[in-house]
Amino acid sequence: MRAEERESFAVGGQAVIEGVMMRGRDFVACAVRTSEGEIVLKKEPFRSILSRLKLAKVPIVRGAIGLVETMILGMRILSYSAEVAMPPEERKDKEKGEGGGLKAKLGLGLTLVLAFVLGLGIFFYLPLILTDLVPGTESGLAFNIVDGFFRLVIFLAYIWGISLMPDMRRVFEYHGAEHKTINCYESDMQLTPVNIKACTRFHPRCGTSFLLLVMVVSILVFIPLGRPESIGERLLRLAFVPVIGGVSYELIKLSAQERFFRWMKPIVMPGLWLQRVTTREPDLDQCEVALRSLAACLEPEELAARIPMEEPDFSPPPMHYDEDAIDPDLEDGEAPRREVNAE
Repeated sequence: MRAEERESFAVGGQAVIEGVMMRGRDFVACAVRTSEGEIVLKKEPFRSILSRLKLAKVPIVRGAIGLVETMILGMRILSYSAEVAMPPEERKDKEKGEGGGLKAKLGLGLTLVLAFVLGLGIFFYLPLILTDLVPGTESGLAFNIVDGFFRLVIFLAYIWGISLMPDMRRVFEYHGAEHKTINCYESDMQLTPVNIKACTRFHPRCGTSFLLLVMVVSILVFIPLGRPESIGERLLRLAFVPVIGGVSYELIKLSAQERFFRWMKPIVMPGLWLQRVTTREPDLDQCEVALRSLAACLEPEELAARIPMEEPDFSPPPMHYDEDAIDPDLEDGEAPRREVNAE
């Protein structure tokens, strides 16, 4: 892909439970490895709201809208991956207990709202309370610098804390697989698990880098607001969170363009360093899952050109593979890995 094409079209992704979600120009796909070793692929048409609304093309505004859209999509796919990755027995029990699609959607919506409110409380309101306890923060400049320092410390402590959870290690490995796959694609390399594993697991457009940038940009946005003296002034600061997200989006977008990367490098590098915590080296099986997800988002012509003939067919699968079909290359006693289309 030429540099100018890459600047206008960028594949995005997200690590999920035992899998990877990829978002292309026209499709979003999620590949998940089940407890039985199968790769379940879900693919659906996707057209970003940013491409449908004229207002969504305004700088900063498009970042705020894109942030909300990404959160909603990410939570929905994360919920889907958790269900697919469940052991069969737990999955059946969950299906029996569900009250229908409406109940599931309401549950997802409530979870998203609670997560958003909790995030605002921890990363934006709690630092205000802590800053009030620090002497010498009477001026607006001093207050907002200390407030930003607390926000950054809380964010880094949060990242470090979840990195200690055993279950999160697997997610971070798939996070690494997602980055490696996108780097392989953007480097115009042949898309194979081996080539993907050889690529770097760090990427400048990572969500980790974005969130770290949000913490820094918030300091600059809040300084003109001065020191908040009342509850109303504190809540007003929360209204500027979409602005912070929009500015951070524009900076990340600029850093993805080769002609600006040299100037944006000081902004990008801290996020790349933090990815040493939020990504882990994946194995070939995890790289294969990420590749399945990416392949479902590519056009057939590009897919055929990027995957060598000797590699397995990564085109979107038929409704079901024949469960009784046995691969002659498998050793005796080895269970075949099947792929199921979950569309």
